Amino acid sequence: MRQRITSLKGRSIMIWSMAALAVAFAATPAFAKAKMTIPPALLQLQDAFIALADDVKPAVVNISPLTEEADDSKSRGSQPDRQNPGTPPGTGSGVIITETGYIMTNNHVVGDADEVEVRLSDKRTFTGKVVGRDGDTDVAVVKIESKNKEPFPFVPIGDSSKLKVGQWVIAVGNPFGLDRTVTVGVVSGLGRENVNLSRYEDYIQTDASINPGNSGGPLFNLNGEVIGINTAILNFAQGIGFAIPSNMAKEVADQLIAHGNVVRGWLGIGIQQLTPELSEEFGVKATEGVLVNEVFSGDPADKAGLQPGDIITKVDDREVSTPSTLAKLIAEHPPGQTVKLDVVRGGKSLHYNIQLSERPQKPTTVKATPPEPPPAHAEPVLGLMIDELTPELADQYKLKTTSGIVVSKVIKGSPADNAGVKEGDLILEVERTKVKTAKEFFESVTHRSDENKLLLRISREDRAFYIVVKPGETAPDSN
Repeated sequence: MRQRITSLKGRSIMIWSMAALAVAFAATPAFAKAKMTIPPALLQLQDAFIALADDVKPAVVNISPLTEEADDSKSRGSQPDRQNPGTPPGTGSGVIITETGYIMTNNHVVGDADEVEVRLSDKRTFTGKVVGRDGDTDVAVVKIESKNKEPFPFVPIGDSSKLKVGQWVIAVGNPFGLDRTVTVGVVSGLGRENVNLSRYEDYIQTDASINPGNSGGPLFNLNGEVIGINTAILNFAQGIGFAIPSNMAKEVADQLIAHGNVVRGWLGIGIQQLTPELSEEFGVKATEGVLVNEVFSGDPADKAGLQPGDIITKVDDREVSTPSTLAKLIAEHPPGQTVKLDVVRGGKSLHYNIQLSERPQKPTTVKATPPEPPPAHAEPVLGLMIDELTPELADQYKLKTTSGIVVSKVIKGSPADNAGVKEGDLILEVERTKVKTAKEFFESVTHRSDENKLLLRISREDRAFYIVVKPGETAPDSN
């Protein structure tokens, strides 16, 4: 018999304004409050939360590392040893998404383990097999097997694209080992990026209380559908938690179940956020696209004709304003699929149709150019000194290439220092013109059109990016 968790669809839920009710209570005399009947709307809301919690809790599991004490009886799903009823605190939570026992959780909950201990609400304990994990989204899938192939309780996955800020949500998990704890809140924000938790970020922000141990647990809407996987909190703040949207989590989980890994499309470019200074240099608005700072040789973008300095404004008619957004939009497509890019180059609008390849597992680097003539030491310019690269300098600065010009010193408080130039940086371009020798660098600096700023393209740790140096800007002297 299927044990899908009952949805709350079809139940009539009438929610009054909590603020208005609070005002009504506050305006009532103290002696009247004691005799006051609780408004039906509040009772209905309370009953809805109670019903939802009862419905979904059986599908929420505790996930913890396997210990040497775990015996064969646990792997068969039998009752735990009553002589030793204590269970170690779980490291995280998970939610059963199919009656056959597939569980969605966080990658950081399972870690590098091949197997984990899974405990259900009815106290049955199983050995779960980690069928796949994806560090780029922090999603993992665990599989448990029941005795006699009995179906597991599970919950449906909802459409996170329909979420609205202010919408009620319920988080269920095992914080601090406290099984199936229920907390209630609202969606505080959507599309949160730059949280620096994973490569692809599109988090749901919620004020529903999330604590250590909630990781991997579900975030539900009032229909009892999973609309997020709780994954992180801000340690320095209260009431700020983040969940992976269900659409992203499901897409990853489906691939992990089918193939054991995730395959994503790849353009073959390096990108960076447009700053006000860079936007001015390239003649675009600060929110108008993402700057291409590197094009990898032989990859799809290179074959299509993209160049460093291009501004990508749209992917398949969807606007792009941050590197994270661009990365997500490309990753949504499988290898072999064609995407349409809108690009601005030199003030002109261009359009490209590019067939994606498979994203490589290891970082791609730009091919090194042939060695240049012997080095020529340079005098300070903009507060930096440069040398033409030699094998010895390449080894000193741990560079993979042996040609070009390298920053050998940056004077503290100089324009270059203020802009973020560091010793060991390779200078690739000055004012959008490639430079390979000290002579070319000095000529470019001397003949620049704007005396107030200088656009450099540099490479650091084999990753290129643009930077604006303001020659007249120096830091104040300090003791």
